[in-house]
Amino acid sequence: MAALLRAAGNGLARRARDAASSFAVASQQRGLAKKSAAGGDDAMTIEIPVPFKAHNIEAPSQMVETSKSEIVDMFTQAYLMRRLEIASDVLYKGKFIRGFCHLYDGQEAVCVGMEAALTKEDAIVTSYRDHCTHLGRGGTPLEVMAELMGRVDGASKGMGGSMHMYKRDAHFFGGNGIVGAQTPIGAGLAFSYKYNKQPNVAVAMYGDGAANQGQLFEALNIAALWDLPLIYVCENNHYGMGTAIARSAKSPEYYKRGDYVPGLRVDGMDALAVKQAIKFAKAHCVSGAGPIVLEMDTYRYHGHSMSDPGSTYRTRDEISGIRQERDPVERLRKLIQTHELLAPEEIKAIEKAQRKIVDDAVAAGKASPEPDSNALYRNMNQVSEGIVIRGVDSATRTVLSTVQP
Repeated sequence: MAALLRAAGNGLARRARDAASSFAVASQQRGLAKKSAAGGDDAMTIEIPVPFKAHNIEAPSQMVETSKSEIVDMFTQAYLMRRLEIASDVLYKGKFIRGFCHLYDGQEAVCVGMEAALTKEDAIVTSYRDHCTHLGRGGTPLEVMAELMGRVDGASKGMGGSMHMYKRDAHFFGGNGIVGAQTPIGAGLAFSYKYNKQPNVAVAMYGDGAANQGQLFEALNIAALWDLPLIYVCENNHYGMGTAIARSAKSPEYYKRGDYVPGLRVDGMDALAVKQAIKFAKAHCVSGAGPIVLEMDTYRYHGHSMSDPGSTYRTRDEISGIRQERDPVERLRKLIQTHELLAPEEIKAIEKAQRKIVDDAVAAGKASPEPDSNALYRNMNQVSEGIVIRGVDSATRTVLSTVQP
């Protein structure tokens, strides 16, 4: 087992070094950015250091149009997400959060980059690792914190918990507690856009652990058959629960899993690379070309959930190596520093402000009341007259009105 862990860790470490080396070479030889003559001083064109890998489609350009304000906003959002997940860890260990809790720290670039290329009219549905997706859709830290603690100010009024963030007004159709269950929902959302002739896309996010689910392939088949505007985003963090991808997938090249559906492999630790990929994928889908599969090469720092220490199937050196060489928040910070977009004290001011936002959300979440007992019967059919429930045997019948309080 120790040998297997070392082998897996060495493989990831090599990939991290290769990515860092590519980043350094791109920086030194070609320069990362140039000012855009058309866009003024704020506009920039940045070269993505890690190349896209394409399947059945031509890869998008490595040059990304961006701006100072966009990069600063990406850093601000990613830092807020990181602090929120760190606070969630503390609250869980303090028993303010109960039950399941899956943290997203390490994967922030996927959410931040994705939102930079979408509008709130596009739909997103994701798995149970959904706290930061809710923030990306315009949700507040209080909505997340209160929901995690089961309070009425939460995104689902305190009745959903960690796995069930939801924001209908931003077309965020929530987290889903069942592995892979969101993938056919994403196809349904895409169908609605096509049926209503709307120029939007649905994004269905899932992990490498869910990538082997049969329902994913069934939904992908019908999406391809009907040319639905659907982007499947596989967040490959290299471990499905505690199982490394090399032990769970005969073909771990998830962007090729669609076979007849085009795919793209993306550096999921680079927010600008994610933005470019999502922008490219959306244009592909709304053109009527059908679905596309994006594999985001990313990494989670915590275990699968808070009940998983995350260190029994991988080494601490592996985790620290990824943090040092590929961390998405630090990459955005270095981008700001390299191009002198902000002074050091301005960066510190942003960090201080985001920490305060999270601290205030924690305090407000703790102060928020729990749902009252009447909440158990809300959003249910309360007209019980004449309703009869059949028992497990054909002879048993129960009149519903006799068992309600």
